Amino acid sequence: MSHILSIQSHVATGYVGNRSAVFPLQRLGCEVSFINTVQFSNHTGYGSWTGEIFSAEHVQDVLNGLETNKTLASIDAVLSGYQGSPELSQVIVENVTNIKQQYPNVIYCCDPVIGDVGRDVYVIPETARYIKQHAVSIADILTPNQFELAYLTDCTLNNLDDVIAACQKLHQQGPGIILVTSLTCAGVNNNEIDMLVSDNGKIWLTRTPRFEFEHAPSGSGDATAAIFLAKYLETKNVVTALEHTTAALHAIFSETHRQQSYELRLITAQDEIVNPKKYFTAKSLP
Repeated sequence: MSHILSIQSHVATGYVGNRSAVFPLQRLGCEVSFINTVQFSNHTGYGSWTGEIFSAEHVQDVLNGLETNKTLASIDAVLSGYQGSPELSQVIVENVTNIKQQYPNVIYCCDPVIGDVGRDVYVIPETARYIKQHAVSIADILTPNQFELAYLTDCTLNNLDDVIAACQKLHQQGPGIILVTSLTCAGVNNNEIDMLVSDNGKIWLTRTPRFEFEHAPSGSGDATAAIFLAKYLETKNVVTALEHTTAALHAIFSETHRQQSYELRLITAQDEIVNPKKYFTAKSLP
């Protein structure tokens, strides 16, 4: 059983950040310790919310407690997502660096939550820059969406060759595995969406039907990173992890679309997070 430390946002209701990551990780058999970087009433897509971003000192204090009680000595991976401020980003990067120095087998999976197509950068610009300049280089697994891949590499992504070239550029900075989510620039039609993994330049791609929503639910990237990490830790096989993640996300979106929900239906789709009914075979690309 893998033990994962997840450092992300938290909402009182709905499914983004740790609320979107911890449950799938647990359903997939992982032990999860988690630190919340913010606590909001709901995600910011609603337009109004209450709560606060936790200070860097608060997050560091919790990490210090985990070090004292020996929790950090037992983890297999760190997963980070929405960070809230550049000071928080610095705390995460510095602590992950220290953890990896003490425990070299620990994997760092960085979900570089920065922005999205149609929304541009939606975090504090200094936070986006800190992730780009510091977090990428220490990540073993990086899970950007299409917009974030372009931002991190200063590349224009017009086609699949551009995406592959951008992944190669990121590999040179450190990450061995790059999972690109919500990929729509690879020549697919409007009814399909791709997910691509690059394992040190070896490329596999999955393609699934795309669901249309009047208001697209948030949190899918958080769930995607969590499910991929869990399956990779279990199998150490990026193709197996990609295919399972693709199938699980398709099931989650299918149920969410069936209910026409603005929040991911993780609970009603939970059995298919573990055992999806429909799989999509990954295609190896030259």
